[in-house]
Amino acid sequence: MAHKKSIIAITVLLVIGVVAWSLAAGQTVDQRGVLSGSVLAKGLVSIGATAREGDILVYVETITGPAVAVRANVDGVVREVLVKPGDKVKTGDVLVKIEPRKR
Repeated sequence: MAHKKSIIAITVLLVIGVVAWSLAAGQTVDQRGVLSGSVLAKGLVSIGATAREGDILVYVETITGPAVAVRANVDGVVREVLVKPGDKVKTGDVLVKIEPRKR
């Protein structure tokens, strides 16, 4: 009986630990492209960069020339850049993830 109680206690502690870890990990906000095209190296944001709402994160080459594909929609820190120069992207693709600044 004591063995069964120990297993239950350990399981409960593990569940609490996983929940606490996921809350502490920080949530990210997807930054979706508004244009289709080929990602350009010029102006491509890097991981760890500070972004302010409205900052340009990604440029793409379109049939009319270079254009802004993604602007930040929150203030925060860039945690993931999901594209690299030369990648083909479509409207609505998630290109960057930002961890919002704590207020």
